[in-house]
Amino acid sequence: MSKPIRLGYIDLSFHQASAAVVQAILEREGHEVVVSAFPHEEMFRRFGKEEFDLLVSAWLPDSHGAYLEPLMGGTRKLGVLYQPYCIWGVPDYVPESAVSEIADLLKPEVLARMDRTLQGINPGAGISRFSQAMVQAYGLVQAGYHFQPGSEAACFDGYEQAVREQRWLVVPLWHPQYLHHRYRIRALQEPMGLLGGADDATLLIRRDAEPRLSAQTLAILADLHLGNSVVTRIDHAIRKEGLDPLIAAREWLASRQ
Repeated sequence: MSKPIRLGYIDLSFHQASAAVVQAILEREGHEVVVSAFPHEEMFRRFGKEEFDLLVSAWLPDSHGAYLEPLMGGTRKLGVLYQPYCIWGVPDYVPESAVSEIADLLKPEVLARMDRTLQGINPGAGISRFSQAMVQAYGLVQAGYHFQPGSEAACFDGYEQAVREQRWLVVPLWHPQYLHHRYRIRALQEPMGLLGGADDATLLIRRDAEPRLSAQTLAILADLHLGNSVVTRIDHAIRKEGLDPLIAAREWLASRQ
């Protein structure tokens, strides 16, 4: 009996959403799959130590390129699942005439209303590294702003609580992410380009694991493209509607047939 395929994903909800689709395809193709999740640096470290066969996914080149670069000798970029990008966003009830770009956060009338804490996720995420640099580069620290790394719950639930209370805040976020399914979050203009551009969310496979998958399975995975809106929708179904990730993935795959 062949060994299970070891599928790893970065421990954030939207990565779980896309990993569930990969898992559903592998199981449909007859493979047993063991799935595990770890934070960013830890996942790449374990992938490099050959603890996983596939990784969902590396955001390249900006967010995760430095993590992947030393591992490329034994790794194949199998396919691009979607095109993520990072934002600093505000709720749509914050007038665009008042806040349209990051420099506007320093206006006296904005300082009077805006929450000075930018609640983020774990410090190894690209958006966290970018945000730490941005509060310095845009002179926001001197005005009392600070980036606070934390959990998904602190960031996402905190945003939803602020919206219920109609508070002004900036959320360090990205596309795809389930909050975009329910809320209109306006991205602030960021002229220094510190948030990077759109990455390719790339499905990785260890080269020594390739012979365990058929040419047909490899081709299916290489051609798999979800897109930001699909990942956002599956992410919302899992996190806010309580759907099992694998069921959500199978329902999406069935809708394509």
